Amino acid sequence: MRSPAGSRDEPELEEAFDRIVGEGRDRLGRPLLPLVATGLLGGVDVAVGVLAYLVVEHETGRPLLASVAFTIGFIALLLARSELFTENFLVPVTALAAGKGTWPRLLRLWLVTLVANLAGGFVMAGMIVVALPHLRDTAAANGLHYATLGVSWRSLLLAVLAGAVITLMTRMQHASDDLGVKIIAAVAMSFLLVGAQLFHSVLDSIIMFAGLLSGSARYSWGAWALALAWSSLGNILGGIGLVTSIRLLRVSHRVEEAQDDPA
Repeated sequence: MRSPAGSRDEPELEEAFDRIVGEGRDRLGRPLLPLVATGLLGGVDVAVGVLAYLVVEHETGRPLLASVAFTIGFIALLLARSELFTENFLVPVTALAAGKGTWPRLLRLWLVTLVANLAGGFVMAGMIVVALPHLRDTAAANGLHYATLGVSWRSLLLAVLAGAVITLMTRMQHASDDLGVKIIAAVAMSFLLVGAQLFHSVLDSIIMFAGLLSGSARYSWGAWALALAWSSLGNILGGIGLVTSIRLLRVSHRVEEAQDDPA
């Protein structure tokens, strides 16, 4: 006898779904102060990765080697349990689909996390260029790349890919309780994000901040704002459209059951 779509022949998927819904419900209900603090720390953690990237690229001139160094930022995100804006697609959206949250709560989570990420990253970028002035030209050169991507199909697709990569990382980390597996996912996906120069709202903003605060940038704050808006749109499309929504189809029966469960 054939199993129905979204069948119970894959218990690992159902267990992961239950974990994700539970965590998503907690995130959507998180009080404002812890939400802001978690977002600020997320920006700080990623900026540590940016610092590692700039140091290695400045010393070696090898962007791919610098991309390996950057992964320390995502390891910090994982181990310190801080969060990025783009990590809040799979988990809270799944909880919302399961009837365990509301759209206003989701929008609040996204907005507060994004603003806090940017604030934490801005402070760190300022400290980097003041404490390590020899990195200013490297920061400005990297920021120029993202600032000049502009509004185009290419830049949108780079942002879509960035959202998909980070959301896939989130799903991989929720597939296992093994810390080693989670770290492998963090290293692999963050290397891909930076090594391929994908268009990521928070990461690229921190790099652009460093360039702008260095005084060496050949782009403006307006260029940063446009890049942030465009990359955020693409990140959402990639994270939800390419990864979250399709993966929900694999456990559609569990989504329906969760919607019917008032608990």
